[in-house]
Amino acid sequence: MVAEKQSKFKWGMAVDIDACNGCQACVIACQSENNIPINTEDNFKDARGIEWIRVERYWEGEFPNVKAKFIPILCMHCDNAPCEPVCPVYASYHTVEGLNVQIYNRCVGTRYCANGCPYLVRFFNYWEPEWPESFQNHLNPDVTVRSRGIMEKCSMCIQRIRRGTRNAKRDKREVVDGDILPACVQACPTDALVFGNQKDPESRINKMKNDKRAYTLLDHLKTNNNVWYLAKVDPDIEAHHGDKHHGDKHDGEGSHKEDSH
Repeated sequence: MVAEKQSKFKWGMAVDIDACNGCQACVIACQSENNIPINTEDNFKDARGIEWIRVERYWEGEFPNVKAKFIPILCMHCDNAPCEPVCPVYASYHTVEGLNVQIYNRCVGTRYCANGCPYLVRFFNYWEPEWPESFQNHLNPDVTVRSRGIMEKCSMCIQRIRRGTRNAKRDKREVVDGDILPACVQACPTDALVFGNQKDPESRINKMKNDKRAYTLLDHLKTNNNVWYLAKVDPDIEAHHGDKHHGDKHDGEGSHKEDSH
């Protein structure tokens, strides 16, 4: 792992599950920004779909009292990433800014990294990407189009990070919180996704990752994720716990009166 002291940045993201409504705006924005091939129904049936960020949906309860819950899943940019040491050509590595990145022209497509990733967020290009002719001029020139045989994954829109830091340097100022927004963060209508520098003590990401609702996925694996989730606030559960505590209080009072006699 590269020492953090080599950079004044350590990027991270926080996802507020309570704010996510499953609209998929982050997915569409990511696909457009990062030149991700168009996914068809057959791609998903064959487990060949490519989504750098996906929104998983879970159902809770029994009809008619059913609730849908959503959780966006993307690369966790782990500090202790299991995908990095298994790559024989060092195509997957950790930057000094805390990002897990992929060097496309170094990748030979062994897929060892995908086998090592417990979050299922690495994708292999089984075919050359194709777009309708009308889409050709819509591709992002700042992002490499990946060829057949190459692994790819979320980069936290590193092209936007580089542009943001260059602009700040050109203007002779520091990068401030909110200057740099990955496509998914910018597109989220409910502000469920927050991106920022963890080394900035006043950044929103720092406040959110230290919130009492914060947790990381598959924490028992000790991958040291740089993506945090804020647990959903369920009014029904809160009410249930409130009633329980209220009942316990009355039980305690009853016992006290009984003992006093």
